[in-house]
Amino acid sequence: MLKKVFGVTIFIIFIFALGIFLENKIRNNFSKIVVENKKEAVEVTKIINNRESAIVKRVIDGDTIELSDGRKARYIGINSPEMTDKRKDVLCFANMAKEENQRLVLGKTVEMEKDVSDKDKYDRLLRYVWIDNEMVNLTLIKGGYAKIATYPPDVKYKDVFLEASKLAEKLICNKI
Repeated sequence: MLKKVFGVTIFIIFIFALGIFLENKIRNNFSKIVVENKKEAVEVTKIINNRESAIVKRVIDGDTIELSDGRKARYIGINSPEMTDKRKDVLCFANMAKEENQRLVLGKTVEMEKDVSDKDKYDRLLRYVWIDNEMVNLTLIKGGYAKIATYPPDVKYKDVFLEASKLAEKLICNKI
């Protein structure tokens, strides 16, 4: 009987010690993950509904952004005036497009949706960009800050962009 009690006591001590060991192991690994992420200062992105979340660190122009992890993303299906254009009238519209893009996304968490192509020849991500379930690409077309510019194979929202472009043209031209 004494052997059974001694055996059970040893077993309980062993299980207790194993529990403490495993708890410390889990805490240490979790701490390492948190510390490593802080050291790298890389935003963790998540993919939900085929969209990747990211924070916009900088707006480059009316159709290009830089993310907090340093990647650049070019909006699919649109084109805005270039900031590098030296013509005064074009630069004016380029600044307006950039300012509107900044108002929409700068410092905010956006969701990015890929079409067919992942990147362009400049190594920028090609994405439809969403904020609060509103597509930024489409908002810029509707506001007259960008024109439709679809290039196969990335044409998922081509028809939506085309309709928005026609409507924006009518509205803007009738105001002038």
